[in-house]
This record gives sequence, C-alpha cells and structure tokens, in this order.
Amino acid sequence: MRDRLIYINGRWVDSRHRAGIDVLNPATEGVIGVAAAGSAGDVDGAVRAASAAFPAWSALPVAERANYLRAIGDGLERRRADVAALITSEVGTPLTVSQRIQAGLPVADFRNSADLALEIEWAVEVGNSLVSAEPLGVIGAITPWNYPLHQIAAKVSAALAAGCTIVVKPSELAPLNALLLAEVADEAGLPPGVLNIVPGDRVTGEALVEHELVDAVSFTGSLVTGRRISELAARAPKRVLLELGGKSACILLNDLSADTERQALDDTVKSCLLNSGQTCTALTRLIVPRERVEPVLESVCTLMDRYPAGDPMDPDTKLGPVVSREQYDTVLAHIESAVDDGARLVHGGVERFAHLTHGYYVRPTALLAPDNSVPIAQDEVFGPVLTVLAHDGEPDAVRIANDSVYGLSGAVWGEDRDHAVAVARRIRSGHIDICGGRFNPIAPFGGMKRSGFGRELGRHGIEEYLQTKSLQR
Repeated sequence: MRDRLIYINGRWVDSRHRAGIDVLNPATEGVIGVAAAGSAGDVDGAVRAASAAFPAWSALPVAERANYLRAIGDGLERRRADVAALITSEVGTPLTVSQRIQAGLPVADFRNSADLALEIEWAVEVGNSLVSAEPLGVIGAITPWNYPLHQIAAKVSAALAAGCTIVVKPSELAPLNALLLAEVADEAGLPPGVLNIVPGDRVTGEALVEHELVDAVSFTGSLVTGRRISELAARAPKRVLLELGGKSACILLNDLSADTERQALDDTVKSCLLNSGQTCTALTRLIVPRERVEPVLESVCTLMDRYPAGDPMDPDTKLGPVVSREQYDTVLAHIESAVDDGARLVHGGVERFAHLTHGYYVRPTALLAPDNSVPIAQDEVFGPVLTVLAHDGEPDAVRIANDSVYGLSGAVWGEDRDHAVAVARRIRSGHIDICGGRFNPIAPFGGMKRSGFGRELGRHGIEEYLQTKSLQR
C-alpha cells in the first residue's frame, strides 16, 4: 500500500506534512500501514485540482460519466478479495461479512449511480422557463471507518454522476482502502482532478470544510463532529449533508406469533452485532410487550451465544473486535454506567474473552433498562450492546421509539404487515424495516432529527449534488 502518499490531480504525491498516521489492525493491535497526515497545503492542492477539473467533467455527457463509474465498479469487482481482506485488517469486520458487504456494496454503489444518472430529469419546461439541474461544484467528503469504502463510494459515485468533482478525507482509522479506490479509478482512466484523496486527521478535515473553493460538504460520522462541521460550513455558507448515527428501535407488537417473534429476535440480534455493533443503522433498542420481557431475554441470550468471537480472518468467526482501543474503552464505560444506572445485565459484560489475549474484543451484551430515560437507552454506543425496554401497548411502544434525539433507522414487527406499516409511519426515522424488510441500495438513505439531513444512495443521493437553474425565455 502507498504509505504516506496522497492522490491529487491523478498523481501520487508526498504529503507536505512529514508525519504519518499508524493504521492498526484491531484484532492484533499491530501496525499494518502508515497513512499520510495531510496538511492544509495538501488540501489546498487537492481542492484546486478538483476546481480546475470541474468545468470539463461537468460538461461531459451523462452517459460518458456513467461509463467511468461502471469502469470503476468493474475494477472494484476484480479486486473484491483484496478489498475484503484489507478492510478486515483495518476495521476487524469478519472476512465473510467483508466479502459480502464491505467489498460488495462499493461495487453496487458505482454501478447503481451509473444507471440512475441516466434517469435524472436534467431539464424540464415550466411555463416560459427552462429549469435545469446542474452540479453543485467541488465536494468535500469526510467519511467514517465502520463501512469505509462503501461510505466513500456512496458519496463519490453520486457526486461524480451529478457532474461534481470531489476531495475525500477518509477516516484516519481506516484510510488504506481509500487509496485502493484511487488506484482503481486511475486504472479506469478517470480524468485527473475529478477524484482526489487526502488522508489525515481533524486538521485535514477542517481545512477541507473551510476551503473557499469547496461548494458543499458531505459528512458521515458522530453528532459532535457533525455540529463542528456545520459551524465551519455556516461561515461561508455552503451546503452540508450530514448522516450522524442513531439509536434505532425495533418494536415487537403484541400480536406476534411464536414463529414471527423468533424471526424478529434473530433479525434484531443479527443487526445489533453486525460489524461488532459498529453500524449506524444497528437495532440497539428492542422494545417488547411487558409480558414478553423474560422469554425475550432468554431468547436473546441464546442467540448471542451463537456469535463466536475470534480472528476476523477465520471463516468461522462471527464477531470481530471493535475498531480501536478508544472505542473499546468507550463501549465498556457505557456498559458499566448502565449497570450503575439500574440496568440489569442479562448477557455479556466488560470481562475479556479468556481465549483472546490481544485485540479490542467486546462481549455481545444485553441489558434490560429500567426505562428509556437512562443513557444506555439514549446514547449511541457503537458496540455490540442491545438495550431491551418494556412497552405497555402500541402507543407506548411508538412513544418510546420516538423518545430519542436520533431518527435514522428502526424496525417494526407485527403479524399484520399492513398494520406494522401504519405503526412505522408514526416513527420519526428516515429508514424503517417492516417485518424483516432488507436493505435496498437504490432507496434513499438518511436520517431525521439529530441523525442529520440529506439523503444518500439511489436517485435521491445523486440529486443531493445538484442545484436548479431557471432560464426564462
């Protein structure tokens, strides 16, 4: 991998800042690479390259831009095994999951954006006006570590499909996969300056947000960082797209049959433990009828026991480590505080696995919260921790689900699917699964309330990078 290098204007260059950032394998705690710590000067060079490339790229016919996106998608498909192994080393996602999600979704992102760009209504007659959709300009993208290449691909593919150029600042915890994407884009013949990648830390990210030639910022990450980005961008001002996580609720309605309840609990535990709980849409609040609490807790424990922790490269491993020592300490602190606040520890806890002497492994943990007001029911833990809450009927279940500053995802399970849809409509979240409905990579994705604003994926994701112009004739 290209240690300490950045990708600007179609070339690999040394960072102006000599220091590097060690990238650790969270399963072994060993260094697997050294990324550049991009300086403000590096960011300036990347943004100016993107700005210079914008006129020609935005003028390129949509079908030609789509061909580049397909070529990148095909390149990622050819290197799918490399992508999966690299992200497993960076993040700790079990390899079997990485092969399917971490490596599979970026391919779909580029291919879907290529197809959907051709469906955008780029111009429409409105009375005596021609109203056209035009690209925003230069995009600054700041991406997270949990699904690193997917989050980059979702932003890059949509922005490029819209005719924008882009500068990406990947997470310092998982930046190496972004450099692999640059290699693939280069092989696909993407024109210089259209895609630029500058690894780095907070200083790098803030320089990107504040740059005068950046027209819009797309950020996925924490609420705290999202607030900071909003403040910096507001000084211009410039458009900001934010996806800031969640505390997603899964509601079990009172009419569930035994078979449907088993399916619902299996689905919920799988969602909660996916990527060691480091998933923004993870179902981490399970809201169940009060009379079903004890049987549900027993089932949850049985299900969590089916997720063996171990070397994420081992195909039998279903639970890998969390991404870093800091994240490990944060998750354990949440568990300890929850017990202090009166939550009942049902499964897991803060003890290390006896067979794992290295790595940031957290036991799958289930807690019965006394009510929805305690921090463990309100705060995004971003670890393999499920909070169970009792409800006293449907109105109470909806109230609990909505009693959160977040509104990203959720789920509703009921025997009557149409009624479950009606309940879901009353929940203030941008993305809700009904009775096991699966992720749709061409449907709009994004949150409500403090989960952010703006949408990614599908046609809506491309349209976020467009603005309208009216020509009166």
